[in-house]
Amino acid sequence: MRAARYYDRGDIRIEDIPEPAVGPGQVGIDVAWCGICGTDLHEYADGPIFIPPAGHPHPISHEDAPVTLGHEMSGVVSSVGEGVDDLAVGDHVVVEPYILYEDVDTGPTSTDYHLSKDMNFIGLGGCGGGLGEKISVKRRWVHKISADVPLDQAALIEPLSVGYHAVDRSDAIAGDTVLITGAGPIGLLTAAVCKARGLTTIISEPSPLRRAKAAETGVGDHILDPVTQDVVARTLAITDGRGADAGFECTSVQAALDTLFDALKPTGVLVVVSIWGYPGTLDMQKLVLKEIDMRGTIAYVNSHPDTIRLVEEGKVDLAPFITGRIGLDHLIDEGFDTLIHRNETAVKILVSPSGSGL
Repeated sequence: MRAARYYDRGDIRIEDIPEPAVGPGQVGIDVAWCGICGTDLHEYADGPIFIPPAGHPHPISHEDAPVTLGHEMSGVVSSVGEGVDDLAVGDHVVVEPYILYEDVDTGPTSTDYHLSKDMNFIGLGGCGGGLGEKISVKRRWVHKISADVPLDQAALIEPLSVGYHAVDRSDAIAGDTVLITGAGPIGLLTAAVCKARGLTTIISEPSPLRRAKAAETGVGDHILDPVTQDVVARTLAITDGRGADAGFECTSVQAALDTLFDALKPTGVLVVVSIWGYPGTLDMQKLVLKEIDMRGTIAYVNSHPDTIRLVEEGKVDLAPFITGRIGLDHLIDEGFDTLIHRNETAVKILVSPSGSGL
């Protein structure tokens, strides 16, 4: 089968590799679509980060570069291993792409398996990836979805789950007003979850193209340009002087973080969603005097079932967030290059590894 293989920074190759075996307790999946994630872009431009470098195998997967990329995937069950009796060939599925030690509690009440030692992701730390035509995944990480959900849209359930977990971390409830800095893919999808939960959303984004996408998708009640507008003053005006109940930092830009501290109400919750590649600074006096509750969030934990339900019930429409569909042969020139050098022109670019979806 064909797959996109990561060798090193700036070195991704489309190669023929053996199809994965489907062992006991595993599910074989024909990958329909796989999204290109910001993490993939960081690996290509600045990595390896999550990807174990050649000669340094990951302690759980025991794999090192080259590895098959891709962790935002949807597909169709092609086979099931011994002991798997609740999925059938032909089922539509998505993958919660974790690589964890066997003794980690991943049961339905766990709230911290995503924080366990040496955690990594399928499609980064090994174990195959969604940028290959087929993948074999442990049953625990495979989630069935309704056949009524188009498979291209289903590939966005993974990043939507990131937004779902971030909103959980905020403790925001219906009727609250939230400020989201950044209308990239995660900012937009976080806003989509907020809207589905009955929150009023304020989005701050300097790119006119991204502001237009926030408007087109309907996820922003108030869409602001931080270059020409005073985001703090507008937020206070929108909230009758109170300030936002919660804020989501989705840019890894210092100015955006500073804006959130000023725009949040006293006792507001500030959730940092973005991955920062450098140390940020913090005005400790504002943290103290406003009693701001600042929280990090990473990935998701038991978030997929509820996220899938939002999509199946029509509370989130993922179609408008898909801005491109390509095959493996154009992964770099139409995929990575676009998202690295012209990222304001795209939200989510999907890849059909087999080409059958094009």
